Amino acid sequence: GSMRARRRAGRAALAYAVALVSVAPLLWLLLSAFRPADELYDLGWPRELTLSNVAYVLTEVPFLRYLANSAFVSVTVTVIALFLHSMAAYALARLSFRGRGFAFASVVATLLISLPVILVPLFVVVRGLGMVDSYAGLIVPGVFNAFGIFLLRQFYLGVPPELEEAAHLDGCGHWRVYWHVILPLSRPMLAALAVLFFLANWNSFLWPLAVAQDESLRVVQVGIASLQGQYASKQQYVIAAAMLAAVPTVVVFLLGQRWLVASLKTTGLK
Repeated sequence: GSMRARRRAGRAALAYAVALVSVAPLLWLLLSAFRPADELYDLGWPRELTLSNVAYVLTEVPFLRYLANSAFVSVTVTVIALFLHSMAAYALARLSFRGRGFAFASVVATLLISLPVILVPLFVVVRGLGMVDSYAGLIVPGVFNAFGIFLLRQFYLGVPPELEEAAHLDGCGHWRVYWHVILPLSRPMLAALAVLFFLANWNSFLWPLAVAQDESLRVVQVGIASLQGQYASKQQYVIAAAMLAAVPTVVVFLLGQRWLVASLKTTGLK
């Protein structure tokens, strides 16, 4: 008994140590955002905390605009992607049509190609469609993501076909089965994907940098990079901006976590 208790205590101590190492940089970021400039590189607790760094970033730099741009792009991409991906995944999992296997293999194959490889051709296509320096240019390429289609298709293959057969017997077509049977069952998976898609788009840097030169379309990550160049000698402003950019990601993750657990509790295959 005592051996087991010691082992459990050891595991708990290790878990706390790992958690501390993981959280320490975030705490340092949080503290540094509120430190006076002359104390920025002190490691101890600051003698006083100040709001001037955050206030400067919110008032003297159009950072609220960057936050709003990132929020708009991330939410729009997430909503459109989940809607289209769930429909595509349902078709690939349940509908029989010629070339289904090839279509699915083609979708999954795109996971092997990273963005830098297709950056130039993608930019040429987007420019040809007249979407450079527009919200469409930031949003449309972000909608296509094979990971969501793949994950949802695997999930739909595990859904008992009897549920859909019962709905078909009640006179429901494919669209109503998808809307009333499949989507409600997909809530846990959609919740998880929503969090992943939002965070991926919130943190995207390379594509927004390439496609939007207009400062009014600048997103958070590009905004922070531009601050690093402008305020090389005033790092407290860059740190305050990084802290502001991190807050929504933490909030979305916490909300998504709760939503995910709640939907797992309420979703049952009756």
